[in-house]
Amino acid sequence: MPDEAILDVLRDHPWVATARRGPQGVLVSPRLEALAVHPQPGVLLREFLEHWGDVYDWVYESSHNPGELDFSGWRASDTGLPLPREHMADWLRCTVDLVLGRRPSRVLELGCGSGLLLHELRDHLTAYVGTDVSAAAVERLGRARMPRVTVVRAAAHEVRSEQVTRALAETMGARPDCVLLNSVTQCFPHLGYLRAVLLDALDLVAPGGTVIVGDVRHARLVEHYCRWVEHAKDPAAEAAEIERRAARRAAHEEEMLLDPRAVARIALEAGRAVAVSIHARTMADDTELTRYRYDLVLHADVRDAAPWPGGTAVRTGIPNALLSSSPDAIAPHELRAKTPDGEILLDPADPARLAVARPASASRFTAESIAGLAEGVDPGLLAREPMTAFAARRLPEVLHDHLRAMVPGLPHPDIAVEQVPADAR
Repeated sequence: MPDEAILDVLRDHPWVATARRGPQGVLVSPRLEALAVHPQPGVLLREFLEHWGDVYDWVYESSHNPGELDFSGWRASDTGLPLPREHMADWLRCTVDLVLGRRPSRVLELGCGSGLLLHELRDHLTAYVGTDVSAAAVERLGRARMPRVTVVRAAAHEVRSEQVTRALAETMGARPDCVLLNSVTQCFPHLGYLRAVLLDALDLVAPGGTVIVGDVRHARLVEHYCRWVEHAKDPAAEAAEIERRAARRAAHEEEMLLDPRAVARIALEAGRAVAVSIHARTMADDTELTRYRYDLVLHADVRDAAPWPGGTAVRTGIPNALLSSSPDAIAPHELRAKTPDGEILLDPADPARLAVARPASASRFTAESIAGLAEGVDPGLLAREPMTAFAARRLPEVLHDHLRAMVPGLPHPDIAVEQVPADAR
């Protein structure tokens, strides 16, 4: 067992809040400051974000398709192969239609990547500003010199930074009427980071504007997703083996997964009336991008939104054929084809069920009613936070180096992380 002197050395480390004896070594917990977003990003948070910046630098620098439709990095979880280009084009259309359906004029995109959405949206806009953590992506888009377009290197939490503020002033001359985060929440570390980003976005967006959070992985479907992937990788495996592999995959999940009710809770803190709409992905192909993801639209300054489920304008309880074996189940793209004048929604309390709002304007619901559906729900079901796994791996590495420097020659105990605050600020 570790002696008290080693525990004192660990407690003195600036990243450590507590250190105590555990059953097989030392249990430590990180300081909130190491995970915080404001006023300055904590050291563990910075390392997490730098990791994703390095990943995407590599993706964009090694891309063999640097044109407008660059789907670099989009690979199937079961095979590791690139997802079919036709499916990715449908994925892109789905998001573009969602954005343009809100009729924006000035878009700020946080996490613009290679510019997939930029190239599809810019002809419909008066101005566009994009940000990304990847220097390679920003440099590539800057070389294109597109009119009324500015792209700067910044993380999502830096929307209030000097460089982003200057880009908005020079390119738009006004507040954006749409703030877009598409397929980026997967790279967020924890709910505290999401909260900081969304509240900044809701504060910045123009009156009556929207904050669109697109292509979100659903936290309530992680076990279903893991079983689906493991079965696809080995269809001949016995059910018990599939379950074992799926549980291991779920335990090592390294991306953020979100229940839409967690986002609605954050929207309640915005200081302005916010309505929420939760959209099913309606691509035709049955892949993980269609089954396990959804889109959220936060509508600012909407005071006439209905509580979920919105009365007679919304038909609810429709089983999703991609996730349900019910005889009356229907796939989202088939439902969209049958109701072209409506919006295909996701049930906020049951991700295996769909809803249809007719007319489409009936798809907005109060944040209070969506958030209220989470009352009594285990908080662990509302989000999967990758910072937990990151800290469990990184903090012991740092502390072992610290012990080698401070108490050389002594045997060092095993170190495990016992707690990462679920809502670090």
